[in-house]
Amino acid sequence: MCGIAGLILKPGHVPDAALLQRLTAALAHRGPDGAGHHVAANVALAHTRLAIIDLATGDQPLFAGPAALVGNGEIYNYRELRDENALVCATGSDCEPPLHLFRRDGMAFAEGLRGMYALAIHDRAARQVVLARDPFGIKPLYTAEAMGGIAFASEPQALIAAGLVAPRLRAEARNELLQMQFTTGAETIFEGIHRVLPGETIAIAEGRVLERRLRPALPEGGPEAIGEAEALARFDAAFQDSVALHQRSDVPYGMFLSGGTDSAAVLAMMARLNTAPVTAFTAGFDVKGAADERERAAGLARAAGARHRTVMVGEADVWRHLPEIVAGMDDPAADYAIIPTWFLARRARQEVKVVLSGEGGDEILGGYGRYRAAMRPWWLGGKAPRTRGAFDRLDVLRRPPTGWRDGIAAAEAAAALPGRSRLMAAQALDIADWLPNDLLLKLDRCLMAHGVEGRTPFLDPGVAEACFRLPDGLKVRKGAGKWLLREWLARHFPAAKPHRPKQGFTVPVGAWIAGAAERLGPLVAAQPGVEEIARPEKVVALFRAAAGKREGFAAWHLLFHALWHRRHVEGIVPRGEDTFEYLAAR
Repeated sequence: MCGIAGLILKPGHVPDAALLQRLTAALAHRGPDGAGHHVAANVALAHTRLAIIDLATGDQPLFAGPAALVGNGEIYNYRELRDENALVCATGSDCEPPLHLFRRDGMAFAEGLRGMYALAIHDRAARQVVLARDPFGIKPLYTAEAMGGIAFASEPQALIAAGLVAPRLRAEARNELLQMQFTTGAETIFEGIHRVLPGETIAIAEGRVLERRLRPALPEGGPEAIGEAEALARFDAAFQDSVALHQRSDVPYGMFLSGGTDSAAVLAMMARLNTAPVTAFTAGFDVKGAADERERAAGLARAAGARHRTVMVGEADVWRHLPEIVAGMDDPAADYAIIPTWFLARRARQEVKVVLSGEGGDEILGGYGRYRAAMRPWWLGGKAPRTRGAFDRLDVLRRPPTGWRDGIAAAEAAAALPGRSRLMAAQALDIADWLPNDLLLKLDRCLMAHGVEGRTPFLDPGVAEACFRLPDGLKVRKGAGKWLLREWLARHFPAAKPHRPKQGFTVPVGAWIAGAAERLGPLVAAQPGVEEIARPEKVVALFRAAAGKREGFAAWHLLFHALWHRRHVEGIVPRGEDTFEYLAAR
């Protein structure tokens, strides 16, 4: 887990040492354990390290013949890759086998990797740089045209801080953010900054892209003919294998535990595989009536023999740290779960450096209610996901947002491959955009802010192979999603009570905003990023009504946007002020 950056310039241009230092400094939070550079002719690679595997000899860049590599993430099957391919490695680093595979296989080198990764390899002999990102998009990677060539980095803010790109917003992406809480596709919210797509491998030479390849996250084909017993056995084997690989670490690890089925499954499997008690971390809230999962999670931890740590997320702490939390979301996702995730990561860092989480379980196994809606034909109430935006019919914005659904509509068309059921298409849609651009982005930024690595064992090629093509009836049954996972828990961890109704995870942002509305509403309304898109008097009224579900959700989006715009467009860095002080400062 680290930060990477680099420059691929046209021949005759030499990377500037001061520029490379600015890129490295902007990514220092991602890798507090060390830094390294590689400069050769017109190419430069930079690396900041969070040491997890091979603490002694795993510093980067790594070298093999004429090739050099910097990487962010973990290759979990690095031992198998090394042994099965008879690779002679100079280090114990998980990133060295991919370097040797690249020298042997070229652009196809990533096909057998299991893990989360964003890799950059400079092949001096071929005079090119190859960038690769894992198929689920767990680890981020961004590019921009700059200085007559191409720059890349783990975070957009590094490209901006280095002076390579100006922080100009794309209106279409801003509309997506306001309406859906995340942005879609290869284009980011910043003009000129692009995402390397999940599963992409890109060859760059002389400052331009020569070739692109795509490794899909999901297996091809429609639902398989498989019975429940066989499906349960197959899931058990694949999930055990994935969790075992995701636990590989030379530093202490733990897990994030909610009261839901996904994290309960991770806990159950970790308890099976570990002789020592698992350390589990759970967040709760100080608002009466809020969904507080600490008691249920404590029961699960007791049943699994785990050490349980709880974090109370109080309103005062939220207002104190929210500018800092939002500042970490440079590629913005206005998901209110960033709040407990940030506080959980801060607490976890006191004991561990790696946490496993249940992200991806709903997408892989069909858990969301919107999937059940997508399965029904339109005349029975079926509907496409995300057809209503957060600001629809609220009369707050100066102009109705346009084009905000164009990206998700394009992704819908791409997900509906021949043979896939409606359910599979809805799952594939989420895995292509919602997962990497909201949930995984949230996990990456909130954990890296505290030097913690987040791992997601549901997002593994073996688990996807075992689960994605299951018959719809093994995913959704009797009005409940994730049927197979619930049945697996009923057999292997009945304390999870898996067949109880699904409870969505909520954060009481509406209650917090409503309680501070008289002070907060005018401050948000006066922010340049908000004033240009919304009418101030309507913003103030919206905040006063934030106790309502729809109004609270929209008010949160505006608060997030105000804080985000102040940091990432206006360039005003939080210096320890609370939310009110930060918004009021001129």
